[in-house]
Amino acid sequence: MKDQHVLYQHSTLATLVPGLLKGTLTMKELLQHGDTGIGTGEGLDGELIILDGQPYQVRSTGEVNLVAADFKLPFANAHFAHFEPLMTVKNLTGVQLEKRVFAATHYQNIFFALKVSGHFKQIKTRAVAKSEPPYPTLLATAQAQQVFNADGIAGTLISYYAPQLFNGVAVGGYHSHFLAANHDFGGHVLNYTVDSADVQIQAFTSLEQHFPVDDPDFMAHDFAADNIADDIEQSEK
Repeated sequence: MKDQHVLYQHSTLATLVPGLLKGTLTMKELLQHGDTGIGTGEGLDGELIILDGQPYQVRSTGEVNLVAADFKLPFANAHFAHFEPLMTVKNLTGVQLEKRVFAATHYQNIFFALKVSGHFKQIKTRAVAKSEPPYPTLLATAQAQQVFNADGIAGTLISYYAPQLFNGVAVGGYHSHFLAANHDFGGHVLNYTVDSADVQIQAFTSLEQHFPVDDPDFMAHDFAADNIADDIEQSEK
C-alpha cells in the first residue's frame, strides 16, 4: 500500500560531506518508494527531479535527460504524491513564498513537500559535473558547479522542507529542484521569483530513513571530524 504520509530518504546529506559519493541505490529501487522526488547521481552527477513517476536528470551542461532504471544515487528523497492546494501566489520571491507557507501552516517542525507550478519571472539553478573516484568533498564538488538562469519560464518546483533539528540528515530548511514545462531547463534551485503559480503542499507524519549499509566506506567512516553543518550550508548556496 502506498503510504502518502511517509517521506522516504536514502542516505543523508552529511554522508556526502566527506566525499562519500558512491551510488548506493538504483533509480528502480527509489521509485518503489515514491513517484515524486529529488536527488543526485553517483559522483554528484547532476540534479534529479521526479515528477509523475518520471525521473529527469539536469546535467552540468544544462542538458535534461530521462534517467534509466539502473542509474545509481548516493542521496535522494521520494514520496507518493498527494498534494493539497494551499494558495495561489503572484509576484513573490522564493523567500517571500516560503514565509507565506509558514504563516498559513505552522509546519516549521515537521517534514513537508511543496509543489509550485506555474510561471516564474526568473529562476537561478545549478548542476554539478560528475566527479570520479577518489571523490572530492561535497564542498569542493559544489564549488565547481555550473549556474543557469532563465527569465519568463513555465515549470514545476519541487521542494522538501526539513526542520532545523534534522539539519545534516537533510538540508535544514527548503531543498528545491526545478524542471521547465518543456523539459529543457532545470536543476537545484538557488533563487527564484514567481510571476503566477499554484502552491500545493503535502505534510509527512513519518520519515523513513534508509542507510547505505552495504557500502563499506560509509560503515567505516568517522563523521566526527567533518564540518557537516558549515559545509552543507556553503554547498547549498
